[in-house]
Amino acid sequence: MTTYDAGTRSVKSAERILDLLEYIGGQPNGVTFKVLSKDLHIPKSSLHGLLDVLVTRGYAELRPISRTYVLGLRSWETGQAYQRNHSMVREARAVLESIVAKVNETAQLATLVGTENVYLAKVDSTHPLRLISDVGRRLSAHATGVGKALLAHLPDAEVKARFGTGALECYTANTMPTVDALIEELAISRVRGFAIDNEEYTPGVFCLSVPVFDGDGAASSAMSVSVPTSRADQVGMVDILSQLCAASLALSRRCGVTTVDRMLAELTQQEMAKAAIDLLIGSGRYVLHWSGRP
Repeated sequence: MTTYDAGTRSVKSAERILDLLEYIGGQPNGVTFKVLSKDLHIPKSSLHGLLDVLVTRGYAELRPISRTYVLGLRSWETGQAYQRNHSMVREARAVLESIVAKVNETAQLATLVGTENVYLAKVDSTHPLRLISDVGRRLSAHATGVGKALLAHLPDAEVKARFGTGALECYTANTMPTVDALIEELAISRVRGFAIDNEEYTPGVFCLSVPVFDGDGAASSAMSVSVPTSRADQVGMVDILSQLCAASLALSRRCGVTTVDRMLAELTQQEMAKAAIDLLIGSGRYVLHWSGRP
């Protein structure tokens, strides 16, 4: 459920409607009236009326047998309007498809919202073993490649303001455990021009990620390619990094951006991408389960 600071004007019924949509949307198997009332702390009399409005308008559906609520077609249609109204998301699929056609690994586009990254577009590889994720899903930005590629373009003070000073949630043994560790990793990502997810959210999955710059020169989104470590090798990572950087520049061009990021442009060259991957492996900072494969 979304929280608001004290200075934000609150309209309780509007907040509750949005809380319901967000909560229902996060339950793939649907959710019962009882659970909604309990988890969102909405009185049953109010909840009946709110759900009636959502169902009548098509933003929610009530499954008759299980008596569970799921998102309705109007929620999907409204979500699609975001893609129509944002050129980068609209153009992204063709660019992601071009990456997958060349490297045959899953490619994604994401943006940063607070301390989370939200996936905006995705194209799967053809391999039976591949990353399972969904457009619209939110993950903790400190534990993903796209998240760190975007956080690296924020000042350290902003990163601290977003995450606070406490421990960070660890999903695997490789997740950044503290904000200080995260900031150290972000500094390294800025220097090399790309971020990684070294099995930090999902064991056995390694990701390379680069920022995508918009017309204002801001890293408004990031692209990643995810590879099972069982299939990864050094040569493949070099090719993926080169293709990923070229795709980032291509997406920016498709959205009318005329400037070219120097670091991304350099990494499109195979020899520069190889040097960057060699440096990643040779740094001794990471345990890379694929680094011994030529």
